[in-house]
Amino acid sequence: MDYQYVDGRLQVRRTDEEKKPILQRLKRIEGQVRGLQAMVQEDRYCLDEVQQMNAITAAVREAVLQLISSHLDASVDYAAKSDDREGAIEEMVRVLRAALRQS
Repeated sequence: MDYQYVDGRLQVRRTDEEKKPILQRLKRIEGQVRGLQAMVQEDRYCLDEVQQMNAITAAVREAVLQLISSHLDASVDYAAKSDDREGAIEEMVRVLRAALRQS
């Protein structure tokens, strides 16, 4: 993972290996959404559809946690290597605040 601090924001660049589990999860979510669309088209039982929506929501939440994890790791590394502890903490809080809005 590589990062740079630009315009008061930490820009994280993940390696292909770091992107792989995130992209796999997103592809799984994409498949779940397609499955849900088919369920709606087929007039499946409502609770089955709701259960699928809940599974999608949980999967998206996990994807968010994966993204946050790498970003916080970069923020901590940045804080340790620079004199800008406050800026790193502000960045972490900004990311966590955005994630909490998603829930």
